[in-house]
Amino acid sequence: MPTGASPELLRQAILDADEQGFRLEIIDGLGVWEVMPTKRHIKAASRIERSVRPDPDAPEPGCECLTYADLYVRFPDDSLKRPDVAIYCREPEEEDEAVTLIPEAVIEVVSHGSERKDLELGPPFYLRQGVKDVLILDPFTGIIWRHRRDGVERFQSPHDFKLECGCLVTV
Repeated sequence: MPTGASPELLRQAILDADEQGFRLEIIDGLGVWEVMPTKRHIKAASRIERSVRPDPDAPEPGCECLTYADLYVRFPDDSLKRPDVAIYCREPEEEDEAVTLIPEAVIEVVSHGSERKDLELGPPFYLRQGVKDVLILDPFTGIIWRHRRDGVERFQSPHDFKLECGCLVTV
C-alpha cells in the first residue's frame, strides 16, 4: 500500500484488515500485515500498560504517563504503526483518526509470526522517528530488549524500567 494513499483509502484498508482478523501497518512505505494478537499477547500488553506510572524521582516531573494500547500513530514520513503500548506525556489531539503526536516510549510484545516486525523493523524505525525508549518483550522466553539512541540492552522479565520521559514501567 503506497504511503501517498488517501486517508479514506487507508482507513478502509485498516477496517477491512481488522474485519478479516489482521492488522495493517505501514513502515517506511512497506505494508506489513500481522495476525490479531493471542490471549498471551493481550495479557502481557495489558499487564505492562497497567504498570506505567510517573517516576516520583524524575529530574523533570510533569509527564502524565498516559498509555494507549493499539493506537494508530501516523509518523512524519507517513508511516502508520500500531504499537502494543504507546506512552505519552500529554494527551494527543486527534480523536477520530491516527494520532500524529510521537510517543515518548513504545512497548511491543512479540507474537508468533511478527518476530521480524517487532524485533528487526520496529526498533530502528521508532528511534529514527524520535521515540526515546523502545521496549520489546518476548513473552515466550521472558527476554526484554531495551532500544535507545545509545544502544540496546537485554533484560529478563519482570524488570522495572525508568523511561527517559519520566515514567516507570514494569515489563
